[in-house]
Amino acid sequence: MTISQPTPLVILPGLLCDSRMFAATRAHFEGTIVIDGFYGGADRIAAMATYALDRMPPRVALLGHSLGARVALEIWRQAPERVERLALVDTGVHAVKPGEQDNRYALRDLGRAQGMAALVAQWLPPMMGETALADTGLMAILTAMAQDAGLAAFEAQTQALLNRPTLDTLLPAITCPTFAIVGEEDRWSPVAQHEAIAAAIPGAQLRIVEGAGHMMPAEAPAPFNRIIAEWRQKKCQLPKKDNWQ
Repeated sequence: MTISQPTPLVILPGLLCDSRMFAATRAHFEGTIVIDGFYGGADRIAAMATYALDRMPPRVALLGHSLGARVALEIWRQAPERVERLALVDTGVHAVKPGEQDNRYALRDLGRAQGMAALVAQWLPPMMGETALADTGLMAILTAMAQDAGLAAFEAQTQALLNRPTLDTLLPAITCPTFAIVGEEDRWSPVAQHEAIAAAIPGAQLRIVEGAGHMMPAEAPAPFNRIIAEWRQKKCQLPKKDNWQ
């Protein structure tokens, strides 16, 4: 059954992800738009936000997954009047951590030396919850998705993440209904990060999906869609002009 909503749902994919990650959500919510195209090869979060804004309706319910959630927050920074509500899924708001650059570049170098199949074989399994990791059909879909993204997209998105803007002053200024949503078994962006996000944004709510990892929208689509339906029903208000900075 599809559910029609007045404000379009726009989804911003994460690293190496596209519409395949959100197939069940697109089928469930009529008119859902996924910003495919790997942000046009942009290698900075601000440019990714501009790419998405150019392809969005005038006002949207904005959902970002992983890297896409950081892009969603940048869209709020650039054009809050375009955002009716925010869903920040399996993500983080912290600055670059010690050792993070080395770890990301190690994957990049693996891809350069051995190709995307080797990169994805190392990158994807730790992203998955235990049940999904044993689902050969799902793993095949997500593996093909990530490999199809290609090394150039991985390198550009890696640079965007390593040069990501700070968010400390942005989060308290968010005035729209916001959910922080995370898979219970997400080892890459754990529950604690989402507790911190919910605490930093006024009125934000935390939702945890049991038995799912970082790829939660594809791993547990039924509970994820129930949370999205709840989020879309929350009352909303226009942001105050003082926060349009």
